[in-house]
Amino acid sequence: MIQKKICMLGGTAVGKTSLVARYVRNMFSDKYLSSIGVKVDKKTLNVDGTDVALVLWDIHGDDQFESIRTAYLRGTSGYLLVADGTRKSTLDKALDVKRMVDTAIGDVPFILVLNKADLADAWDLSEADEDELQASYTVVRSSAKTGAGVEEAFTRLTKALMSSALRG
Repeated sequence: MIQKKICMLGGTAVGKTSLVARYVRNMFSDKYLSSIGVKVDKKTLNVDGTDVALVLWDIHGDDQFESIRTAYLRGTSGYLLVADGTRKSTLDKALDVKRMVDTAIGDVPFILVLNKADLADAWDLSEADEDELQASYTVVRSSAKTGAGVEEAFTRLTKALMSSALRG
């Protein structure tokens, strides 16, 4: 079995913890619980006949990228970069985090997750914004509340990790 460390990265209250809970335990809670430090979960999936154990590091969101967080990134195979589609400012924060991750550990596979798609009436990203993102990144719209796009985000990242492992 192959094991891959995946980090959940993004600003405060974008849904990183809720995405992990939905993916690992198929649960959702409306109660906001701020992550402190890092919470680690594990889930195994089969990708093209290969069992892959994902070790999911849910790293607390912050408006500052702290030096301690770089220690959490060591050994990371890839990450989900999460933004809240109802708050465009979280996308800017996520892209800042991506630049810092690139500096800290180099270019590793990631998926940009635009979370809270169930709140379509409050969506703060235009179609043009999303088209621009799609031109540069792999983007998945998700809802931790309904489960839409969650499995897809993790599966696409795992397939990207497996593909890069074959090349590297």
